[in-house]
Amino acid sequence: MRSTITALFEQVANEQRRKLAPLTDDLKLLQSGLDSLSFAIIVARLEDQLGFDPFNAEVAVEFPVTFGDFVGLYENSSS
Repeated sequence: MRSTITALFEQVANEQRRKLAPLTDDLKLLQSGLDSLSFAIIVARLEDQLGFDPFNAEVAVEFPVTFGDFVGLYENSSS
């Protein structure tokens, strides 16, 4: 899951001509170099690839603050 998400962050950053910060678990998403459009693209593509969107789950989720939180949200939602 982590490698899929990392690859998508890198791909979208490249497509959107954004300078992506090194993706560490403690990197705050707001400091990643991506904007809200970039995150929307990532979430939509993850839904296409994985078949689910944890942000549209029946149970309310707290929006992730760090890259590690974002990965964890998908890892926990897929199980």
